[in-house]
Amino acid sequence: MPKGKKAQNPYKSVLHLRNKHRERYDFDLLIRALPDLKAFVITNKFGDTSIDFFDPKAVLALNRALLKQYYRIDYWSIPENYLCPPIPGRADYIHYVADLLAEQPDHFQNPVKCLDIGVGANCIYPIIGHQEYGWTFVGTDIDLNAIAAANTLISKNPQLKGHITLRYQSNSKNFFAGIIQRDEIFDLSICNPPFHASAKEAHESARRKLCNLKGEKVEKTVLNFGGRRNELWYPGGELKFLSNMIYESGKFSKQCRWFTSLVSKKENLDKLYNTLDAVDAKSIKTLEMGQGNKISRILAWSFIR
Repeated sequence: MPKGKKAQNPYKSVLHLRNKHRERYDFDLLIRALPDLKAFVITNKFGDTSIDFFDPKAVLALNRALLKQYYRIDYWSIPENYLCPPIPGRADYIHYVADLLAEQPDHFQNPVKCLDIGVGANCIYPIIGHQEYGWTFVGTDIDLNAIAAANTLISKNPQLKGHITLRYQSNSKNFFAGIIQRDEIFDLSICNPPFHASAKEAHESARRKLCNLKGEKVEKTVLNFGGRRNELWYPGGELKFLSNMIYESGKFSKQCRWFTSLVSKKENLDKLYNTLDAVDAKSIKTLEMGQGNKISRILAWSFIR
């Protein structure tokens, strides 16, 4: 890996130290927070209390309980078939980029101002970022229905009002253009990019995961975390999406100190490093996050030394 791009410990298998979800879910506690969750709690084949993670309604109820218990969010709902994110992983992203900002605390605004590219109907990153660190957010999306749903979440949770603003991206080819306003400065941008190149690829990936988890052949998939087209796939897949984002970020080099994004496929990193070199990024970091047997990573770059 090139100098300056060294990742954190690749063998880490636990969540960030500040992540509230490092331990097993306490379902008694969560049911007290959200009694509706009780209907979905089961005893699995290992004798542990859990939910059926293949049931979208159960996953939604779990998220509501987690957000209420740990982030003081009384109302949280998403339209049918929109992405229902796993809360622990989303929280990890926020904690790791908080560490990135803490390396140069005097260089950032108070409160930190963050741009969420693809905020989605769930508005999860702004919710966690504001409730954990008091950051302010601008969330963008190319889906007006997602914007409307996220605005409903904000309006029904008074503690979020005035701290999270949503903007519609009318040109699906743009990331920052039409969003970042003249003289506007962000400390950070975040993104959970679409991982797949097509609907077929997304469903095949989901089918393989179900086969591995269930230990049996699965022909038909139900995406337990949902997801609309723009949330799950992009022409050219994750690599093309992030390459385009990197090229456009160079045009806003002085208006955002750190650009960041999740990268699901490790094999994409070298090509993305080459693209970052092509746009003359001054600082490049790869932050690795451990979640059980899964390693995910955040790619961060800046044009400011």
